[in-house]
Amino acid sequence: MKKSQSMEEKEGLCRRQDEPWRVLEFYSGIGGMRYSIMRAGVNATIVEAFDINDVANDVYQHNFRHRPYQGNIQTLSAADLDSYRAHAWLLSPPCQPYTRQGLQKDSSDARASSFLKILELIPQTLQTPLMLFVENVVGFETSDTHRKMIEILSKTDFVTQEFILSPLQFGVPYSRPRYFCLARRKPSSFRNPIFNNQLLWAPSPLLGHDENTIIRENDQSQESWDKLLQACEPIENFLEFKNPSNQVEMESSILHTINVSTNVTEALEGSNEGNESDISSLGQYFVPLSLIERWGSAMDIVYPDSKRCCCFTKSYYRYVKGTGSLLATIQLRDDIYYKMEDMQPNTKDKVSSLEEQCLRYFTPREVANLHSFPEDFHFPKHVSLRQRYALLGNSLSVAVVAPLLQYLFTEPS
Repeated sequence: MKKSQSMEEKEGLCRRQDEPWRVLEFYSGIGGMRYSIMRAGVNATIVEAFDINDVANDVYQHNFRHRPYQGNIQTLSAADLDSYRAHAWLLSPPCQPYTRQGLQKDSSDARASSFLKILELIPQTLQTPLMLFVENVVGFETSDTHRKMIEILSKTDFVTQEFILSPLQFGVPYSRPRYFCLARRKPSSFRNPIFNNQLLWAPSPLLGHDENTIIRENDQSQESWDKLLQACEPIENFLEFKNPSNQVEMESSILHTINVSTNVTEALEGSNEGNESDISSLGQYFVPLSLIERWGSAMDIVYPDSKRCCCFTKSYYRYVKGTGSLLATIQLRDDIYYKMEDMQPNTKDKVSSLEEQCLRYFTPREVANLHSFPEDFHFPKHVSLRQRYALLGNSLSVAVVAPLLQYLFTEPS
């Protein structure tokens, strides 16, 4: 411990045990990382947050009464970062260069340049951080950017532990696997150093389990999948609308009205986008029949008692295919999980069966719930419905990140 303190003193980062960790939050978005560190119970102060998105900064300011730095972080120098005297840097850089749906341009993508610039500044800093935390999509771990990151961290005396984890592994019925890198600078070490320089697919180290309980690869066996889902809460625990007694009649009426529309934009034109907690505004979330007819075979449909829903992307509500699950508010048969490819009747019957289930989008509040954002998180009224979905789609799972941060900030005994 004395060795660690002398290193901190040498670089001006001496920290008393009762002093808050000084933290920089890069790509702060709507505050998912900050909510995670709060949920983790870490004694920390966010000395600055950085994000270039004006609307995201509006949301962040609305909830935390602080507006993130909105300049181009590529203009920051090592001296600028030194001035914050931060013990830890938390980073959730753009994922588009590494997504399966994207062009996969990797480090040659312009959206990767700001993250690479921050990494390149680490060896130039005098107040080098003691810890780093990086979040990104699955696929980042095989990227050229990842290789460069590990190379720089190794050269600057960091040791890493990497994870690919999903909210499903923490009891949340939400399939959103993400890559995480935790790094501590020597001579500091992790609580479980046996996992240094490894990529883990299970949260066991966070729970104090030994190496024999770790799943080092993504175990996709049916038995493991069933156990995972069995431990999850049902989706109904995350819903904003709790099935009032007249909801079936109300939903049927609303759906009939919406079905005359030809697309989502027309159906929702003139709706009260800001009043998402008002039961009378539920109609704006129902899926028009025209979309069911066109895209029914591609829809992922879940029920209130389901224990899994798909990842919500920033395009949810703008597009149906591959952007997130839809909720069936009327379950026709308990013993059938309606997904179109499982059905045999003709197309007309398929569409009819889906229409009768009153499909709707999850509301922004419900998506926030599935991201484990706290109840006191809110959007400013001027943020549109589509913007809310886009910002949530670019955010992170607090249920996953909080225990990772707690593990990162815990000093070994």
